[in-house]
Amino acid sequence: MEDQHSAARPGRRRARARSTGDRAPDTHSTGDHSTGDRAANAPSSPDRSTGTRPAPDRSAPDRRVVLAGGLAGAAALALGVAGGAHAAGPASGIGGAAAATAAGAGLAAFGVLDPARAATKGAGLLTRIERTLGTGTAAYLPGDGWVRLTLPLSDGGPAPVTVDVLADTARPPHGIAYLLPGGGLNFGAEFFTPGGPGDHNLAHELRRQGLLVVGVTPREDAARAGEITAGMGLAGHRRDLAKVVAALDPVLRLPYQYAGHSAGAALALDAASHDASPRLRRVVVLDTTGPYAGDLAARAAQTRDVYAGQLARGVYAADPGLAGLLARAVADPGGASQAPWPPDPEQRFTHAGLAHFALIRTSVLPGAANWIYHQGHSAGSYTFGATPAEDRFALTHTPLATWHAAASALGSGLLPTALMRDLAAIWAGDEKTYRIDWGRIGAEVVWVNTELGRGDHPRGAELIRAAGNKRVAFSVVPGYGHGDAVWSATAARDVWSLL
Repeated sequence: MEDQHSAARPGRRRARARSTGDRAPDTHSTGDHSTGDRAANAPSSPDRSTGTRPAPDRSAPDRRVVLAGGLAGAAALALGVAGGAHAAGPASGIGGAAAATAAGAGLAAFGVLDPARAATKGAGLLTRIERTLGTGTAAYLPGDGWVRLTLPLSDGGPAPVTVDVLADTARPPHGIAYLLPGGGLNFGAEFFTPGGPGDHNLAHELRRQGLLVVGVTPREDAARAGEITAGMGLAGHRRDLAKVVAALDPVLRLPYQYAGHSAGAALALDAASHDASPRLRRVVVLDTTGPYAGDLAARAAQTRDVYAGQLARGVYAADPGLAGLLARAVADPGGASQAPWPPDPEQRFTHAGLAHFALIRTSVLPGAANWIYHQGHSAGSYTFGATPAEDRFALTHTPLATWHAAASALGSGLLPTALMRDLAAIWAGDEKTYRIDWGRIGAEVVWVNTELGRGDHPRGAELIRAAGNKRVAFSVVPGYGHGDAVWSATAARDVWSLL
């Protein structure tokens, strides 16, 4: 196992070593990969802990209220307050549509009597954001000390970009974290993950640090397969993110950071290379790679060619099958899957066995890009028995229930082929196909990889540093898989504390 990291590289930090037992990767598509072979039913691959963990936030699922008008009705229903005035106000959003504002009665339902003060935190802050973005049907989810806004941005595209905003109701934020999910994922599945310990997740971790959390979910999450186009590559994702930032920045006027996992981490780096705002302070990169060298670069070029070929044939998206894989493992763990069992291909994995094998040993699965994982999505152990029913397996950090909860929160789960081509071009160092201008990233960069996921490949960080940015830190967390970085019950201690 690669748990020893060279201290000779400038700016590198070594993650704290911890005993993690048997190690193996997860089978979840969280970003930069595609599992390819559907016969295996395997999914394609897919920001600082403060030490003492606060009491977990809890919310009742039936508090979610969807309304076109705004916050007043949500506040009244959530807190049992009758009425809730709602006043319309002119606003021009990303899509140019007029939006509604929450009136004083709605804010009072949240215990805020001064509208001017309300506009800096919680309900009032989200009302300002809804008015600024100004499109789609808003959904509000009030919780214990927080409120979440979900807003699809109907801008005439084939499917909307979705913005989720998580605000603290007790204090105004001192900054913004734009959270960017991995390929095939969305904000809710990855960063507001249900099913974690005490419903703890990265979004709440950042909120507790005093940040306004803004999740930007790509269009493909809300798209049908026929709505995904060759234009949904990394540049398209970057332009969509830039529109959201451009709309919110002059209104909020707060320092901000881009934070992404897997494909979302590549997007964070690309966005930072195009963003010269003095308010952009940090880029948080979770488990991705820049250009490889040597044989790995050659292999990445082959992967790029696979996706370029698919685009030429009009194949614009792939479904990695993650949700179904995990659903079957939970609903019928002992049932026979369609995937051949390696010790005897005439036999078949059980559903539970296949899900664990795919999560733990992602790198050995068929598919154009599974080789990018050192082992897999999740740390764990897998031992073949005399029959598939006698296989023994366990996940080290992230329970299967959490994987299932995350997958159940997915939208389409589709991966755009153009995005995969662009990512592979970055890995190959093919700047003609896609180029991240590493020298233009001037913000602080905190880059954390996992040993069993994307591994010890710091060249992207080194390119940023070589161009003159000395505020670059790269570290590798031993014993963690690709998805463990966001979903593990111990991620706050072992991973998020490094951010």
